[in-house]
Amino acid sequence: MEIKRVTLDEWGQLLPASGFEVFHTPEALSVLDSHTSGDLQLLGGFKGTSPVALLPVFVRELSVGRAVFSPPPGMGVPRLGPIVMPNSPKRSKQEAVTRAFIEGVIEELDANDPLSLLRMQCGLSFTDPRPFHWEGFHVEPAFTYLVDVDKPDLETILESFSRSRRREFRRAAETELTVTREGLEAAERIVDHVGNRYDERDDIGQVAWPYVRDLLDALPDRSRVYVARDSAGEYLSGIITLISDGMVYFWQGGVSESYETTDDGDGSTVSVNSLVHRTIIEDTLMDPEFSNVGYYDLVGANTRRLCAYKSKFGGQLSPYYVVESSGMSTTLAKAGYRFLTRHR
Repeated sequence: MEIKRVTLDEWGQLLPASGFEVFHTPEALSVLDSHTSGDLQLLGGFKGTSPVALLPVFVRELSVGRAVFSPPPGMGVPRLGPIVMPNSPKRSKQEAVTRAFIEGVIEELDANDPLSLLRMQCGLSFTDPRPFHWEGFHVEPAFTYLVDVDKPDLETILESFSRSRRREFRRAAETELTVTREGLEAAERIVDHVGNRYDERDDIGQVAWPYVRDLLDALPDRSRVYVARDSAGEYLSGIITLISDGMVYFWQGGVSESYETTDDGDGSTVSVNSLVHRTIIEDTLMDPEFSNVGYYDLVGANTRRLCAYKSKFGGQLSPYYVVESSGMSTTLAKAGYRFLTRHR
C-alpha cells in the first residue's frame, strides 16, 4: 500500500458516500485548520490508483518532538480518525487493508518515535483498532448513545424512552413554548449560554464563537440551530445540531433549563430541552432533507452524571475507540499538552 498526501480538493473527491463523520468533510476540516494550532495533513492509502483508506491529522511541532491529533483537542469534535474503505467484502481482505494502512501512516508520521505524541478518537465506522495495539499504542473504548429515529412516527420512537422522558416530551409539547430554526445570532446566544454555564462550574470545554460561526457558515446544509422561546419570545435554551451521512449530532447547547407552566395553574415545571429534542426528532421524521438520517447521536456516554440523563432516551450504547501513545515519556507529554490546551 502506498501512503500519499492529498489536498483538500482531492480529499473531497476521495471521501466515500457513507461511513464518515461530519468533521471528515472538507468544509469542516478547512475550518478546523483555520482555528487550530498545527498543520492539517491529509493521508490517503492507495492500492494502485484505488483509494482504500483516509486519515486527517493535525500535527504540531513542539520544542521537543511532535504531537499528532485526530481530532485536534479543544474544538468540540467528538470523533475523527481513519476511514477504511476496502474494495472487498471478505473479512481477511478488510483486515489486511486496515493493518497495512495503520502501519503505513504510523511510519509516515513517525508516530512511534519516543518523542512523538499521538491521540485519536476514531469514528463509529472504524471498528478494528487492533493494528494500533499491535504497534504499541494504547487502545480503549469510549461510548455514545445513538437514538434510532428510523421509525414510522414519534410515538414508536418514544417507546424506547424511559417513562419519565416520555412524560416530559408530551408535557413540553402542551405548553406555550415554541421551538424554531434560527440563524447565526441565535447560535451565538447558545454558545454564550453554554460558556456561562461552564464558567459557573469552573469547567473547561466550551468552544469559541468565531470557530462555531465559521463552521456553521461552511456547513449550511449540515447544520441547524434550534431555539426554544417563551410566549413573549424570550430565549430559554437551544441546541446546535450537525448532520453527517445518516446521522444528526446533538453538538452544542442543551443547557438544562426548566419552565413554569401557566396553563394548569399548579405552578408545575417542564424541561425546556425536552421540547427542543422533540422538535429535532420530529424533523428527522418529517423533513425530506433528513430522509437518509437513521440516528440521533447524543454525542457521548462517558460522563457518569450525564449518562443518567442521556440513557433515558433509550439509545443504543455504541462504542468507538480512543488511541493514544503509551509509555512513560508520552505520559508526561500528554499531561503537558493537556495543560497547554486548557490554558490556550
